[in-house]
Amino acid sequence: MKTISPSFEFIGNINPNEILKNIELYGRVCYKSEGLITGDSAEPFIRRIIKRGHESVIEHEKITVKIICDRGVTHEIVRHRIASYSQESTRYCNYSQEKFGNELTFIKPCFWSEDSQEYKVWEKQMQLIEDSYLKLIQIGATPEQARSILPNSLKTEIVVTMNLREWRHFFKLRTSKRAHPQMREVSIPLFQKLCEMLPPIFDDIQIDS
Repeated sequence: MKTISPSFEFIGNINPNEILKNIELYGRVCYKSEGLITGDSAEPFIRRIIKRGHESVIEHEKITVKIICDRGVTHEIVRHRIASYSQESTRYCNYSQEKFGNELTFIKPCFWSEDSQEYKVWEKQMQLIEDSYLKLIQIGATPEQARSILPNSLKTEIVVTMNLREWRHFFKLRTSKRAHPQMREVSIPLFQKLCEMLPPIFDDIQIDS
């Protein structure tokens, strides 16, 4: 049994300057103002159109991220319909195999310290689940049958592609204090990183501290 913290990584070559220049070009077609494009006109132009609510322009560009988290979090992520998803399959992944270390991997619950009673109860239960999963495989169950005992805490990987407008919507919902703590554990660092990369697209969004 292994426990890890959630993480994410961007997939593909993301060029922030190119993304911003493209968005400006797309948007200026609406006003036939392409002649006003300069080396530094993209950022103020994008800030203006977002402030006006003209967010359809930023739908032309997308970002793809691989998120490593627990399965409970992915159940919330996939509720965002304007997106594409590819997720690690518990039907086909046999966690008793060498490439998985012959063990299950779980995401540490961020709301309990490792020396708390709650964490120890959780950890004991995860160990029991791993023992039972491996036993089921050993006695002939297929991965898609054995997965019936796997918990929300199971580590999974999901590739998420959203256009920039949908990422804005995602962050407005999933960084809120009303969001699940483990969702915020993923969404806030991802939001902060995208703010660094594409400030005119994201830095107007206020997140709850």
